Amino acid sequence: MKPRECRAEVTAVRALTSDVIEVDLTVLEPGDFTFDAGQWVSVPFGPKNVRAWTMASPPTRRLLTLAIDVSPGGIGSQWVRALKPGDPVQFKGPTGGFVFNRADGRRAVFVAEEIGIVPIRSILTHLYETGYGRPTALIYWARNPGWLVYDADFRSLARRYPGFSYLPVLREPPATWRGEKGEPAEAVERLVYGVDRLVVYVCGGGETINKVRDVLVKKGMDRKSVKWEKFW
Repeated sequence: MKPRECRAEVTAVRALTSDVIEVDLTVLEPGDFTFDAGQWVSVPFGPKNVRAWTMASPPTRRLLTLAIDVSPGGIGSQWVRALKPGDPVQFKGPTGGFVFNRADGRRAVFVAEEIGIVPIRSILTHLYETGYGRPTALIYWARNPGWLVYDADFRSLARRYPGFSYLPVLREPPATWRGEKGEPAEAVERLVYGVDRLVVYVCGGGETINKVRDVLVKKGMDRKSVKWEKFW
């Protein structure tokens, strides 16, 4: 779908952590705005100064929810921190090809690095809310528990849908941690046993995407079977 000029209003603002803020938007124009799970919108801050943020909510929700890492502290971060209900927001969208192909019969594994979870949350929530019954797995990596910003959501999803496997991974786990430990590519090496009829969706930093893809290719996977979205 072609990106469109859109006008919205802030409905709610929530701090998920000290560095991650959710913003709920009611889209006023166009009235028929929709998007595919995994896509993003762009907010202008001048002729050549634009910030892109991804929807964390699925397309089935009335409100559009963005989840934004404000730790960089730049113009976009400052703007998000100052938002309050009732504020007007103009954006262009939706944009992006990091979307799930339901017609693909291969097993799907998702790999997310910290705030790279946002499009994957939209995709997985949408899949299971709309009757997708096939097994999927999520490997969700963070430096520490505070960066597993949607951990509770995925634990709930795994309880409700036996076909969904949730595998959180921490670099700096607390003493009580019972999950996986290490770096993203190391976790993929351990947890992805076979690559036959497998498709992998990876979102995070460029270095992580490259390392994860290299691990999978060494296991015999076609590079084109690794779909990716680079967040930084």
